[in-house]
Amino acid sequence: MKNNLLRKHAKSFYWASFFLSNNTLVKCSSLYNFCRTLDDIVDDNKDLEIKKEIFLKFKMDFENRSLNNQIIKDMWSIIDSENISKQIVLDLFDGVETDLKEKVIINSKKDLLIYSYRVAGTVGLMMSKILKVKNKEALKGAIDLGIAMQLTNIARDVCEDKERNRQYIKHDFFSIQEIIKESQIFYENSFSSISNIPFRSRFSVIVARRVYRKIGDYILKQKNIDNYNKAGKIYVPMFEKVTQTFLSVFDFIKLLFIKDLSYNNQTNHNILNQEINLNERI
Repeated sequence: MKNNLLRKHAKSFYWASFFLSNNTLVKCSSLYNFCRTLDDIVDDNKDLEIKKEIFLKFKMDFENRSLNNQIIKDMWSIIDSENISKQIVLDLFDGVETDLKEKVIINSKKDLLIYSYRVAGTVGLMMSKILKVKNKEALKGAIDLGIAMQLTNIARDVCEDKERNRQYIKHDFFSIQEIIKESQIFYENSFSSISNIPFRSRFSVIVARRVYRKIGDYILKQKNIDNYNKAGKIYVPMFEKVTQTFLSVFDFIKLLFIKDLSYNNQTNHNILNQEINLNERI
């Protein structure tokens, strides 16, 4: 089944996917499979030059619409059916390619936000297209939710990234706390945009947002870098997923009363727009 990778590698998203229709789930799973394939190319233990060759071939096959590759074929089917700009996918390739270096160091907020947009904001944007979101302000919120989740990933994976010679933030607990704090801005600004998602798919996104955001709370519970280093990869336990799913009902009700979709995170989007024209992508 197409959602095998989703079930294996993305436990929080797989939990939330139970609330999607079968047709939407198939498309979301195809998108995830495409993104996961890119991640696996970069994170593989192969020699860097070999990974670059595999990456460039996959990118070339994508641009040439090579239908011999089922993952690429499924991705192009989504792009065509949902009217997704090819440039969004190329942004994703650019973000993933950032990690194809002997050593990756990000030193500025601008570079961190641009990287997070490319590897995850793009996915949030494409997911919203699959969910039939049309409103431009709501699509900005979808980018924010993707960025928020990526910042959570970065906060969770500092040790793992260090082993791969990647430093998105410094390996100290203050920096981890700060990136989680930054993620909260993006989580908050993504909320009202969910009201623009069609009724049938809305609850799934509410659950995914709540469960993924909770990862940050479990990171902060470590309280210091020593506990953090010993904790390994931090996940949201099952009882907490159930709790957050229950609390999502109240979010769902609250969103029914939201009428104003005015966007409140323009400062951060102005930083992104220094290098990426988001209006073209939306």
